[in-house]
Amino acid sequence: MVENLKSKELIMGKSRETWNKKEREKQKQKAKKEKEERKKHRKETAKTGDLENMMAYVDENGVISSTPPDPARKKIIKVEDIVIGVPEQKPVDPEDLIRKGKVTFLNEAKGYGFIRDQQSGESLFVHVNNCSQQIQHHDNVSFEIEWGPKGASAINVKLV
Repeated sequence: MVENLKSKELIMGKSRETWNKKEREKQKQKAKKEKEERKKHRKETAKTGDLENMMAYVDENGVISSTPPDPARKKIIKVEDIVIGVPEQKPVDPEDLIRKGKVTFLNEAKGYGFIRDQQSGESLFVHVNNCSQQIQHHDNVSFEIEWGPKGASAINVKLV
């Protein structure tokens, strides 16, 4: 009887295994057939592979389009005009560096304030150590601009 059970288990196990193999084989065949159908569909619907349909153009703003650029809008750039690195600076006239403005804020206790530039309208930081004379709120002053790590500041501040 024990031998009978073992033989039935073996038979059942084999029959189940063969059923799984058949099922896997059917699935493989089905996937292969679907792949062939997709390939056939792609070939039928594909556009012609000519170069004109595959070209893409980039305009002066960096936008990609399918139309070629207008040759009339072409700009010619000379190699000599291209500057790599820091451009040469022209000598600055010392009178252009001297500006005039008005003291808009002054904190005498902490020793700093702000000057409104008459020429550009921007507000510049000023420290009392950069003033040659005692300044007050609403005074008209002349000064020079110096660029520091935190931006522009006024130096050599004098009353006008």
